[in-house]
Amino acid sequence: MNTSVHTAMPVAAAGQSIPVRAILPWAVFGLIISALLLYFVGAEQGATSLISGHAVHEFVHDGRHLLGFPCH
Repeated sequence: MNTSVHTAMPVAAAGQSIPVRAILPWAVFGLIISALLLYFVGAEQGATSLISGHAVHEFVHDGRHLLGFPCH
């Protein structure tokens, strides 16, 4: 009689690590996306506006107030 237990999740080997070279491109990508998001939520209005009109400002308006950015 076989009494072995089978699990759906594999057991990770001890001591395995992800090399920095594998993480670095994703970290840079995340930093760029975060900076763009912060710009559009925090500074996309008035004199610093890259996109004309108020569409971006109105789209992120509630997010601006939630994060503490003044806009009125």
